[in-house]
Amino acid sequence: MKPIVSLTVDDITLARIKEYYADYQVNNEGEYIDFYAIYNDVVITAYLSKKARHKITFLGFGALSEARKFDENAGLVEKEYQPKKEWIYFGDQIGSDEVGVGDFVLPMIVVAAFVSESDVDELIKLGVKDSKQLDDKTIMELGLIITKKFKFSKLTISNEKYNEIVAKGDNINSIKAKMHNRALNNMHQEYPDVINIFVDQFVNEKKYYEYLVTGKDPILKGITFKTKGESLFPCVALASIIARYAFLKEKEALEKKYEMEFPFGAGKKADAFATAFIAKFGRDEFDKIAKQNFANFRNLDSVTLI
Repeated sequence: MKPIVSLTVDDITLARIKEYYADYQVNNEGEYIDFYAIYNDVVITAYLSKKARHKITFLGFGALSEARKFDENAGLVEKEYQPKKEWIYFGDQIGSDEVGVGDFVLPMIVVAAFVSESDVDELIKLGVKDSKQLDDKTIMELGLIITKKFKFSKLTISNEKYNEIVAKGDNINSIKAKMHNRALNNMHQEYPDVINIFVDQFVNEKKYYEYLVTGKDPILKGITFKTKGESLFPCVALASIIARYAFLKEKEALEKKYEMEFPFGAGKKADAFATAFIAKFGRDEFDKIAKQNFANFRNLDSVTLI
């Protein structure tokens, strides 16, 4: 778990912090973020405030020494530690994971990542683990760091392209299988000596390879399939975080383009979003951004859209 220090500072100290880290500022369009910088792997975040007091967090190894430059009494935030299941393999490895499968109006992304034996300690220090155990704020902070430090292959399929492929006879699992295979191939071509390849299992091995028969890419063999692979292999954990990070960036881009908040999942919020989106942009535009084989889409024709 990465150390974190939280300070509450006045306007003068906030200005000092911004000036000190000005050369290390990184763009971050988070709704509540006033200033964002990365200095020696420490993430410094200042949050917007309408008051004269401002919250600043320092996240990462070295956070305490950085925070004490501005408050000599700064201390680490004590968090309850929940031990996670230990990774079971630490050698050179390639692994993949996906995100966006169950999201009605957001794209699907598959990431394959390479981890060397010497990378594992660094991943542990950074707090890399199953992305489902991390909130989106932490994912965004980690994503900025790990996408610069580690090798990965990212594939994104828009819902418009997804619909074209489904119309030709593929289902969601066959699309996933082909995306995993391509991403893994991309990494294996870069690291051909790696023999340990892991996939977070979403279908049995036999079916996975059957899906690939109709694909255009070489079929990468020798894969180990495990459910909850993010908890077992650092490469899959790394891939899961990068995939989630990329997914959140795609969500931000869509929201900026359409000036609407795009919901996760396929529940009632997604249905309400569909109604509002169609009212604003029309059905033809909505058909491009939604997964048309979802029940939500089929149900649109049975309700009155305002």
